[in-house]
Amino acid sequence: MNLLRAASTVSLLTLASRITGLVREQMIAAAFGASVMTDAFNVAFRIPNLLRRLFAEGAFSQAFVPLLAQSRAEGGDAVTHALIDAVATVLLWALLATCVLGVVGAPLLVWLMAQGLQKSGGFDAAVVMTRLMFPYIGFMSLVALSAGILNTWRRFAIPAVTPVLLNLAVILAAWWLVPRF
Repeated sequence: MNLLRAASTVSLLTLASRITGLVREQMIAAAFGASVMTDAFNVAFRIPNLLRRLFAEGAFSQAFVPLLAQSRAEGGDAVTHALIDAVATVLLWALLATCVLGVVGAPLLVWLMAQGLQKSGGFDAAVVMTRLMFPYIGFMSLVALSAGILNTWRRFAIPAVTPVLLNLAVILAAWWLVPRF
């Protein structure tokens, strides 16, 4: 019964995430339309999002969660807390270095991902937006670390609701901030 409840909770929150993601995309399209700035935003958002998939949802999560569960089962909570501290420290430094490199190397990254923006005039805007959005990879990777920890302690709702919260924040920003800027 506990598995059914956990699976239902995660499934419903994933559905909510998909629905709010659709609304988010509609709000962005309504706010900006089809323009060079929309293309620049999409490129700038795609670069850290790609790295988020590698860092947060890729090999790191697939390796960390089973190791954490094994550590907790075999060594108890004290050993698991020491493992979390060690992994979080290394991850934080790796993410900090990645973010700094990404901010500094934003022109090269944008050029590699979207050379066509140079012709359309959105290249400089994409570089600025990439620099502003690059810390996203760091924060989202730390959220993924926290989600892995919470899942190990059988707390599934909070990690499942975080994408909904991100979508709601973007929706709110598009609705409230776009008219002001």
